[in-house]
Amino acid sequence: MFVDHSQHSKEAPRDDLSAVAALDEPTRRRLYEHVARSTGPVGRDDAAQALGLTRQTAAFHLDRLADEGLLDVVYERRSGRTGPGAGRPAKLYRRSEREVGVSVPARQYEMAGQLLAEAVEESDSTGEPVRAVLYRKAAALGERLGGEAPAGVVDMLERYGFEPRREGETVVLGNCPFHVLARKHVETVCGMNLHLLSGALATSGDTAFRAQLAPGPGRCCVVLEPASS
Repeated sequence: MFVDHSQHSKEAPRDDLSAVAALDEPTRRRLYEHVARSTGPVGRDDAAQALGLTRQTAAFHLDRLADEGLLDVVYERRSGRTGPGAGRPAKLYRRSEREVGVSVPARQYEMAGQLLAEAVEESDSTGEPVRAVLYRKAAALGERLGGEAPAGVVDMLERYGFEPRREGETVVLGNCPFHVLARKHVETVCGMNLHLLSGALATSGDTAFRAQLAPGPGRCCVVLEPASS
């Protein structure tokens, strides 16, 4: 079996909102649910027959779902035969491993969960305090994200939902992507966030700012202050 990832790993948009919007169309949603419930890859003809659609309609919507990364495209011979005369492999669809979630305002609970889980596991094996491991791993992640932001740290902050805005010489973050966690576990989560953003600044090439804890109502607990202040 050959799996075609090109339609959703290189060319397709990776925006979760776009993927969710694609499922808002009733026929497309039915096709996605049909493929998801199936025990194996589904062909266009089988999907069309199962849902009472024309083959052209089924193919159009299945390909749209693949473009959004919601379905994987695979090719296999349904007859089970191989070699010359076995015919061309059929184009089939199966549910992808992509997980889609949309939150308004933006949240990054998966990122926080990953950092916290890694910190607990490493602390358990090394004896280093959990919070120390968490802050170190948050800084390392921030360094990676900052290094991958060619337009600077503000661009990274926008991509991850921090909603940066200028207030004088300070960059205030209008949204905390870890909002619910930060409200219940202020010291741990705000410290994690501080180290994350400090790490991002360290590798982004943006030396004009430094991350500072400055909690305030209706915004993130971290702000970017001028480095010279």
